[in-house]
Amino acid sequence: MEIQDQLADRFEALKDKIEEVKSYSDLERKEERIKELRDKTMDPDFWQDNQKARKITKEISDFEYEIQRWKKLLELKDDAELHFMMANEEPSFLKEIPKILDNLEHEITMLETEKLFSGENDNNNAIFVIHSGAGGTESQDWAEMLFRMYTRWFEKRGFEYTVLNYQPGDEAGIKEATIEVKGPYAYGYLSSEIGVHRLVRISPFDANARRHTSFASVFVYPEVDDNVDIEIKLKDLRIDTYRSSGAGGQHVNKTDSAIRITHIPTGIVVTCQNERSQHKNKEIAMKILKSRLYQLKKEEEESEKAELEKDKMEIGWGSQIRSYVFHPYTLVKDIRTKYETSNIQAVMDGDLDGFVKAWLAYSHSQQADKTGDIYER
Repeated sequence: MEIQDQLADRFEALKDKIEEVKSYSDLERKEERIKELRDKTMDPDFWQDNQKARKITKEISDFEYEIQRWKKLLELKDDAELHFMMANEEPSFLKEIPKILDNLEHEITMLETEKLFSGENDNNNAIFVIHSGAGGTESQDWAEMLFRMYTRWFEKRGFEYTVLNYQPGDEAGIKEATIEVKGPYAYGYLSSEIGVHRLVRISPFDANARRHTSFASVFVYPEVDDNVDIEIKLKDLRIDTYRSSGAGGQHVNKTDSAIRITHIPTGIVVTCQNERSQHKNKEIAMKILKSRLYQLKKEEEESEKAELEKDKMEIGWGSQIRSYVFHPYTLVKDIRTKYETSNIQAVMDGDLDGFVKAWLAYSHSQQADKTGDIYER
């Protein structure tokens, strides 16, 4: 009975947490809002204003996502209660309870995390870019390791992703990768990863087995749709076509359809070689360019000291947000939040939730300090 009592205590703590999260989730208002919005979609003239219609359908989708999350959480809660009840008659049902409680705790954590999102674009899809830093093969190999880490995290998180551009390194690794990431709060989650990532390890490329430090950077842009007013003049663009090249496989198609677009006024360069169609690659590249120009405009409107592209710190010492140490000990530490773990293999396999949640909580508290607002839990 001792194990059952421990599980019961854990379940009671989780139920208290559910009530706490529910108190600020305002589910009744959201369900009422869904009904109001659905009524508007029944208007015969609903799609006459395409921009307004898309905004309404997205709002419905966002609220429905939250309601579904709560339904899943409550189903897990009911499932746990049923297993506890049946375990009183048949102890074998206890075996299933730890897994149910783990899933319940995960769902609660997700809801708590998403409560921290308050940015205008947090619920947008994202354009995710990895660049290798100075250092040739070492940094390019590190950039590919980050590519693997993040794509595994996308899969665990349930995000859909498409590799839009993948530039292999000269000998190993990658020089750059651009990924479109789709899912609820994709940009909100991924914005936590913007910055320089530092690796310390014994280099597999050094015959003398010396320790090396490598750098790679991550930039994230909110994906914007046609409703966002960003003017792109044709005369401001230089469009080049070229044959995609590289190791082949799932990331690169050997075609003559790769596109590189340079936005001359800002110097922003975007590339896409994922599709076989030159027209499709150009369409995707223009979407990426629009997202980056939107982010640049947003930064300017917020009166930041420098434009986004000009504010990129050197990919090297002094600008990193996180360190990954493989030698002489194992440690991953976020320099901003001080969150750390020694289980570096789990992190490289995509276990990033702890870092992301720590950053969101830290960022939210920093914003509250600036505005004087008090975050109500």
